[in-house]
Amino acid sequence: MSASYDEVRAASLADPDAFWLGAAAAIDWDTPPDRGWVEGEGWFAGARLNTCRNAVDRHVEAGRGGDTAVIYESPVTGTRRLISFAELRDAVARTAGMLAALGVTKGDRVVIYMPMIPETLFAMLACARLGAVHSVVFGGFAPPELAKRVDDATPKILLTASCGIEGSRIVPYKPLVDEALELARHPIDHVVLLQRDACEASMTAARDLDWAEAFAGAAPAPCVPVAATDPLYILYTSGTTGTPKGVVRQNGGHAVALAWSMANIYGVHPGDTFWAASDVGWVVGHSYIVYGPLLAGCTTLLFEGKPVGTPDAGTFWRTIVDHDVDVFFTAPTAIRAIRKEDPDGGFIDATGTGRLKAMFLAGERADPSTIEWAERHLKLPVIDHWWQTELGWPAIATCFGLGDTRRRAGSAGFPVPGFRFALFDEAGRGADNANDGRLAIKAPLPPGCFSTLWNNEAGYARSFESFPGFYETGDAGHIDGDGFLHIMGRTDDIINVAGHRLSTGQIEEIIAGHPAIAECAVVGADDRIKGMVPCAFAVVKSGASRNDQLASEIIARVRGELGPVAALKRVCIVDVLPKTRSGKILRAVIRRLVNGEDVDAPPTIENPDALIAIRASLRGTS
Repeated sequence: MSASYDEVRAASLADPDAFWLGAAAAIDWDTPPDRGWVEGEGWFAGARLNTCRNAVDRHVEAGRGGDTAVIYESPVTGTRRLISFAELRDAVARTAGMLAALGVTKGDRVVIYMPMIPETLFAMLACARLGAVHSVVFGGFAPPELAKRVDDATPKILLTASCGIEGSRIVPYKPLVDEALELARHPIDHVVLLQRDACEASMTAARDLDWAEAFAGAAPAPCVPVAATDPLYILYTSGTTGTPKGVVRQNGGHAVALAWSMANIYGVHPGDTFWAASDVGWVVGHSYIVYGPLLAGCTTLLFEGKPVGTPDAGTFWRTIVDHDVDVFFTAPTAIRAIRKEDPDGGFIDATGTGRLKAMFLAGERADPSTIEWAERHLKLPVIDHWWQTELGWPAIATCFGLGDTRRRAGSAGFPVPGFRFALFDEAGRGADNANDGRLAIKAPLPPGCFSTLWNNEAGYARSFESFPGFYETGDAGHIDGDGFLHIMGRTDDIINVAGHRLSTGQIEEIIAGHPAIAECAVVGADDRIKGMVPCAFAVVKSGASRNDQLASEIIARVRGELGPVAALKRVCIVDVLPKTRSGKILRAVIRRLVNGEDVDAPPTIENPDALIAIRASLRGTS
């Protein structure tokens, strides 16, 4: 009989070193670990491995070379491709040879500015094969932001493609790369350019190389063993000062944590198909499109498209059925977009769910009404879970793989084994679990979490300064009487209304429960009497009435549940909310607009026109 969640969690807390050394047995090591956490070095210091070999080569060596490793599904190009583990090994080894021929060696950095195509995975795994450090930047990211990342990571090579395809729109990448490299202080040795059929890009003489030619002329490169504590990748996330933070992930802890998570959180095993509908530019794409499924010997699905519009709101469900997806992971925003276009779940009813066992949500808080809608139509567990770029893998979840299906709408679940949570008040004292407090995790963090910030050790240390001995997550939440953790939003999304601390997440939850509302955002507006008051923006479902009474109904709904203390008087009905490319609503930007500040479109925005809609709605309300 397998161990229960409670038993596994207890073991992880009683002796973390023994627990994670046991989990490390799932990985093939050149030098196996004999130590767990080593202060100042990280997890499994002294051990050696190669992450690419664990994700690719060892499955071929085990006789699974003919099994499908990657499914590439691209509704925007009409392309479908199945790549076996043997084919993946050969493509990755030759891509690594291409990089090695250009002088890339262990410890060098490579920036990858690519769309959602197989060559992007090949490039990431090829860096890992050589012991080089990759830094993936979204294809289409603004040149000044790309330049900042080039200057910080100081890469030897930049890999790119001629364009990306965003829905029906072709986004040329090469002009953006050229502009970024003009802005950057750090010189790049070479740009390797993959020409796509959708558009052809010009080459810069002496610097640029054609990917197809360089790949064809390369000799396959072997796997290079590295220290468990050597960096695997740098992934940049927005910093509070405008300077991006380069989160560093170590090879050993990353491999152990992701392999453990696939079996014990998601409940998938070798031969199963796992689909994370994200982008490799985000941490979800790193962990659960590229590394996690392949480390576990699963088939991973690489999707180049959108939840709606490529071609319709049924594309996710058809893809799940067509490719026998066992577990699906996406963002709440994607499900809200589908629900907006298909509120009655007609596409789900028509297509079914195949052999799907569960759907996981993460990226931002999943409001209860979205979860309830999805569960009603999918007739499967819909599991919200919580983590961050810094953590690299889930810290709060329902551990489906441990046989646990307990879940509560509005909660991200329970602490994942290995994570030790605490709540603090504004004064840094332990907070009452029942009230919203600042969420922190006791150090040392489990394997797979960030080990430092690239070129910014002081910034890394600041993450542990507010509550000594704890990592400050920057999120607010509470723990209910049954032990469920509820993440209510970032700590700066707690607003103080005339001395009453209110969670904007809680207000959003109430608004999202209105039958006409597809999604919403609530921010704090400055008020000279109350200090702050909430201001709401709501998007109406497709086919729902957008009448003059809707704002009044929303205000009454919030007042009815929270009382007059909520002080919600301003509700703007908009067509769309501004979001990042990962689907996170840009609440901080909305807040600044509400408070009358001049706001430029941030580099992470997916839909700049949404800012125009927000400004217009504010002019139309009192």
